[in-house]
Amino acid sequence: MPTPSLPRVSLTTRLLALALLPSACLADDGRDAALDDGPGQAPDDATDELQHSYGPQAGAITYDGGTTFRVWAPHAWKVAVVGDFNGWHNDVDELHREPGSDYFSADVDGAHHGQQYKYVIWNGNDEIWRADPRARQMTNSTGNSVIVDPGAFQWTAHDFHTPPWDETVIYEMHVGTFHDAPGWGPGNWQSATDRLADLADLGVNMVEVMPPTEFAGDFSWGYNSAFPFAPESAYGSPQDAKRFIDEAHDHGIGVVIDVVHNHYGPSDLPTWCFDGECLGWGNGGVYFYTDWRKETDWGPRPDFGRTEVRDFIVSNAAMWLHEYRADGLRWDSTLNIRKAGGSELPEGWSLLQRTNDLVDQDHSWKLMIAEDLQNDPWLTKPTYHGGAGFDTQWDGNFVHPMAHNLIVREDHDRNMWQVRDAITHAYDGDPLRRVIYTESHDEVANGKSRIPEMIWPGNANSWHSKKRAMLGVAMVMTSPGIPMLFQGQECLEDGWFQDTDPVDWGKCQTFAGLRTMVRDLVHLRRNLRGTTRGLRGKHVNVFHVNDSSKVIAFHRWDRGGWGDDVVVVANWSGQTFTSYDLGLPRGGTWHVRFNSDWKGYDQDFGDTPGHAVTAWDGGRDGLGYHGTVGVGPYSVVILSQ
Repeated sequence: MPTPSLPRVSLTTRLLALALLPSACLADDGRDAALDDGPGQAPDDATDELQHSYGPQAGAITYDGGTTFRVWAPHAWKVAVVGDFNGWHNDVDELHREPGSDYFSADVDGAHHGQQYKYVIWNGNDEIWRADPRARQMTNSTGNSVIVDPGAFQWTAHDFHTPPWDETVIYEMHVGTFHDAPGWGPGNWQSATDRLADLADLGVNMVEVMPPTEFAGDFSWGYNSAFPFAPESAYGSPQDAKRFIDEAHDHGIGVVIDVVHNHYGPSDLPTWCFDGECLGWGNGGVYFYTDWRKETDWGPRPDFGRTEVRDFIVSNAAMWLHEYRADGLRWDSTLNIRKAGGSELPEGWSLLQRTNDLVDQDHSWKLMIAEDLQNDPWLTKPTYHGGAGFDTQWDGNFVHPMAHNLIVREDHDRNMWQVRDAITHAYDGDPLRRVIYTESHDEVANGKSRIPEMIWPGNANSWHSKKRAMLGVAMVMTSPGIPMLFQGQECLEDGWFQDTDPVDWGKCQTFAGLRTMVRDLVHLRRNLRGTTRGLRGKHVNVFHVNDSSKVIAFHRWDRGGWGDDVVVVANWSGQTFTSYDLGLPRGGTWHVRFNSDWKGYDQDFGDTPGHAVTAWDGGRDGLGYHGTVGVGPYSVVILSQ
């Protein structure tokens, strides 16, 4: 069923309801239950009744027969709206200042979905034409805002459930380069939709979309967002964005949206001196700090202490989760929300808490991710303990030591103790509070390249590059945490990430065996074959660390027992071990579920036999049993009973 438009009720009634929303955001934190329970996450249909419960607190709010325009402009003398519905005349539809408020609003009958508009603001003798900071859509050529009726899109995927966090495998993608041909415009929502079946086959069940909101120009990583409520026009319309999410759900894949609120711009900002008042030379007006807190390395910092700016950000989060049915949000650089110049921003911290509480109140099964990279456990502590309340955070304590030990040239320079610490790191003892990866948009750009390229620059398809890059993927999929791949990683994509360089999907034919390897690892991580449930568990014991031979082994389990206990043996050296003796946690036969040295994955591999292992009585490595396993160079063997 499509979501209906707002009923035609009085402006006063609607705005009163909207005004009450900010206070209705604090609730008991339900995050721990979602982490522990895993399955049983609510389908999107369960939130249909909440589609408008947070509503746009401002912007173009459609109703049956027209649109309410509401805008925050505290220094404006007068405000009007112009658009297709009134011939762009600035003396037809004046907005009126609400009593005791800095908002201006009016109902405009006949203004409907798809029509373009702008605000006209008078400040003294200045007449300023502005796009709507809360525009749900922007035109690519004229810079006009577009009215969007949230109920205009027909949703079809009604039975999708956000995957439980212990089964989630994330795939980070960039709409503009995920599926496109070089030399043309950027890729778009439709071209990305066309490859969803491949991702479903790979086994990933969550895509994390790099910031897809309106930015300057057509090519960008997305971290220069100018209109946080409007999908990037070069990628398509809001309906195209919703169709991508709908199709992803139909393929069993959730969608996390990367949002940028630590800064805006730095260019094409409708919020900059929006109402004609900059609040001092070089300042950006009411949306931004005007003192030492105003600068970031990427653009101006929003004023997190202003109620209206906080509402702007909270409403944006609600829009993606309700109106677009996204399954979570990844918050870019939370460090620059909670700190400025090394000093704490208490109002930024409380904003993060407020938003996470709001999400927990209505859909705690949706994944809220912080990108902070400061190894701060308070980001993922519940708000009732004083934490920011995020469900999980990107873990620099995994990616940096893992990448270093994969890339370093000589075996004797690899440090298995660093690898051990990366495997076992957790925030407050809960590994699901971290996202682990060896490649992300940050790690394969900014002076760095993809892991295969970093291993052997200019020879990314070498044996060493293939072996060690896939060793890294295997460690991501077998270590405790929420694993993440970066687009093209499954096909040995090389070079570095650029917003004008699409993924070369031809590599998935060239390296079809490696893609199969990654697919096998993802399936094992999710326990789709019923033999490796322990890889979904929170428990790990790194029982064997041989820094001389560069071999490490660890035990993963959820509840323990047959089909649950998993042993992972990783050889970080170029030496082949045909019969390597190590401890085992249980007696009996351990079957090889995965051997990355199999020639079926690549003809250059050695096919070191990964035979079944018999666990004999007799302690070793602090365990009660021992056995011998074959493991090839730079290879991983996964065993279970």
